[in-house]
Amino acid sequence: MSLLVGVAFLALALSDGGVLAFAPIGGGASSHVSITGTALLQKVTEVCRDVIEDGGDDFNPTGPSPEELVRACLGPTATGEVSAAKFRSALNQIYVQNGLVDRDFANSPQHHFNSEAFAEGRALITEGLASIKSNIASKNYQSARETLGRVLHTLQDFYSHSNWVELGHKEPYLNLIRPDLPLENLAGVDTPTCSDCASGTCPNQILPSILKEKKLTSGYMGIFSPAKPPGKCSHGGGADLTSTTNPRGGINKDERRPDNADFHDNAIAVATAASLQLLDNIRNVVGNGEYLRLMGIARSSVIVFVIDTTGSMADDIEEARRVVFNIIDTKKGTQDEPSEYILVPFNDPAFGPLIRTINPDIMKAEISKLKANGGGDTPEMCLSGLQLALTGAPGSSHIYVFTDAEAKDIALKDTIVALIRSTKSTVSFFMTGKGRRRRDLGLRAGFDAYRELALASGGQAILVSKSSLPQATDIILDSSTSALVTVLQQARNPGKTETFSFLLDASLTNITIYITGTSVPFILKNPAGVTQSQAEANGKLGMVFSVGNLQRIRLNPDKLAGVWEINVQSSSPYTLKVTGQSIITFIYDFVEAFEGPHPGYAVITGRPQAGNPAMLLVSVMGRKGPASVKVGDVSMVMVSGSEVVRGDLKDVGNGDFLVTVTKVPAGEFVVLLNGTDVESASEFQRQSTTQMSVSTVSIKAVIDSSVEPGEVFSLPFTVVTSATSGSCTFSVKNDREIPMVFPASIPVSPAGVANSTLTISPPASTPSGTDVTLTLEAKAPGGGDSNYAVLRLSVVKKITDFTPPQCKLVSIEADHCPYNCPTDTTLRWGLSANISDINGTGIKSLTLRQGNGNLTLTSLSDPVVTATYNASCCSQVFELVTVDNQGNVGNCLHSIVRSSGPAPLALSLPLLVCLLGSALTPLRDFFLLL
Repeated sequence: MSLLVGVAFLALALSDGGVLAFAPIGGGASSHVSITGTALLQKVTEVCRDVIEDGGDDFNPTGPSPEELVRACLGPTATGEVSAAKFRSALNQIYVQNGLVDRDFANSPQHHFNSEAFAEGRALITEGLASIKSNIASKNYQSARETLGRVLHTLQDFYSHSNWVELGHKEPYLNLIRPDLPLENLAGVDTPTCSDCASGTCPNQILPSILKEKKLTSGYMGIFSPAKPPGKCSHGGGADLTSTTNPRGGINKDERRPDNADFHDNAIAVATAASLQLLDNIRNVVGNGEYLRLMGIARSSVIVFVIDTTGSMADDIEEARRVVFNIIDTKKGTQDEPSEYILVPFNDPAFGPLIRTINPDIMKAEISKLKANGGGDTPEMCLSGLQLALTGAPGSSHIYVFTDAEAKDIALKDTIVALIRSTKSTVSFFMTGKGRRRRDLGLRAGFDAYRELALASGGQAILVSKSSLPQATDIILDSSTSALVTVLQQARNPGKTETFSFLLDASLTNITIYITGTSVPFILKNPAGVTQSQAEANGKLGMVFSVGNLQRIRLNPDKLAGVWEINVQSSSPYTLKVTGQSIITFIYDFVEAFEGPHPGYAVITGRPQAGNPAMLLVSVMGRKGPASVKVGDVSMVMVSGSEVVRGDLKDVGNGDFLVTVTKVPAGEFVVLLNGTDVESASEFQRQSTTQMSVSTVSIKAVIDSSVEPGEVFSLPFTVVTSATSGSCTFSVKNDREIPMVFPASIPVSPAGVANSTLTISPPASTPSGTDVTLTLEAKAPGGGDSNYAVLRLSVVKKITDFTPPQCKLVSIEADHCPYNCPTDTTLRWGLSANISDINGTGIKSLTLRQGNGNLTLTSLSDPVVTATYNASCCSQVFELVTVDNQGNVGNCLHSIVRSSGPAPLALSLPLLVCLLGSALTPLRDFFLLL
């Protein structure tokens, strides 16, 4: 809704009055993003508070910013810094997909509850909700976030586009997320619903008969035609052609006007409550921990190892095991403790499976199982294993590849580059060998491919002997931190003598400089003019460690803030990278504008379009939120050259900036941000790691639904090029080796457009919740330029069980509890209840949501589960959340609150479906089923 001004992006902040405020691009205070953001932040805060307080600590954020919320949520006792980048990135994924519904499905009634498409709209919500739960269960959080964004858009549109609030409703329509409940009292297709409104600004066009009979209707929307059934309401607005067909006008509450102010405000309130209701449904099924992971509330460090297990790799495997054990043992209880561990072994011809866990003991056990065997010929399936890691790991992960051979599957290189750019993950290679094999490896194209992939991602390509590998793996310890930032990254090929300057600010700690290359001399100088060369292992500025082709300089803790210089003197190729640890950071996406009924901005999934200005959405995070940072400029910087192109900044509020770069560098570039840390009054610089470039080719494709195992999914796509004839070369790869059919070449029209369709057929045995990453690649006629699109498809089995578990009160003993909390703390009350999932999939979990008493349960595998609860008379509310194996959620609530006023039916539950115990004293006892 602007309610629906268009795609917008979150600018998270809290106003001085403590009310959440969101500033979308192109929208007002009532956009889909502000409604979604309000609900997401409220639910995250609620879950964080419950988690921390359940652990016996107080939930006390030091301030209202997202950064401070994340720090408080991840544990008040953990030491070290923690970044909010993953949180902001996760939220942006949700907001972007929410807004894309307006671009990709502008003329789809069911996506917006237009044209009385109630059954179809609810199907999108309930099927999407099932897909979200399956994805979370399979740890596919990004797919879950993207689906969540789309589902929330459709859900929120119901309250703006229907007459729900005109009918006087103040609460959400629970039936939209409960397919077991009927959609009641819908206006028939032949039933007139609106009166004529020539001005288009009438306070309420709904016919009195519709209001009296509580009939549900919505406005018809016509982008291409003014036709609609006789007597029906229109959506309204300039883009709706039906609004000029009698009855004229429109009932949408997208924008606040004098004639609809009350309805608009009520629609926002109910849409926000409905969003909270849906989020709570997800939280009840997946649990607090998984819900927070969905929201990106996790320590940023994720350890991802891709390990060659062929016969010559025994020493390397042992070193990887040692590093993992060291990280687990030394970082436990700190903010640098990894939030997840991922392991992908590869051999020849086999590779995988991807093993992921949040349990460090499981990771220790899994990596200890690896044995070196097999292989034979030198090339191995390295890139296939890396592809699994890139598609399975969270975005912006640090991935470490251990191998002593080049890649047999070098044809995957372009796919790997596309996945690196899409995920913004950093890949580092540890390449080892003995004697001649190591020397040969350095000359082969395989090593060059690894070096190019590392450079594209901002990682390192380290070539060492097996005996020296333990000295090189300290780089893994450096990057296994929760707030790692890059200050500078450059590469020269061929090498040349050059002086590089970089700015260190007061917030930076654990600053490390990496230089890769063969015998690369350097001189480092601090702002006071003190220098140190590579020959000084323990100098005035830091310690220098050299192994293989890597030099690692760890600066002393008492470094000076200001401009530093490093003079590199080499004619051989080299790379230079400066990193540190700081909460001050940024994330970005390339975006493009789109038109339509609700225009806005959409994230570009591939490389930006050549020949056009490039636009970026940049989100900046400071130590105490966006107010603690002032942004100076955002530039594009050539990685292998000196060109720097500044962008024009538009501050869209609270740390978000729309940056327009008129002339994009012709080669590979990264993004550089300069600003001032208000907390320390020191200037800072931060740089992205992933290289990017522009392209004359673009691919457009949209996945908006899941596919059932055993079914065929068709995906139409469009390739746009600067060519006006010939054929595009096209290919698709997926990370699950699922059969696909697609054209190898597509003819280009005179307009430079090529359209076609690909199909993918997941086998019937594919587990529900499987996430398939599709990497589409298109090359222009003649093969001069190319681009990619990375899409995710969820495989979800058809849902047949829609009924939540049922709860029945068996007995209660509470008559002796006094009106007020008794001074006698030994007084207690209790109840017992039976929970069943008749003809369903069985009980999955029973969770005590409210109440400080003791809960005992019989086996969840029993046909009827008996819950027995006993609590102090001061703990007067009992709430039990019931979840079946299909993800349907029930809710049992009982209160012994006594009052002389009306019954307390608003005990944090939006809708009370069944009220029992009406014969009891009012406000004395009631038992609720949801």
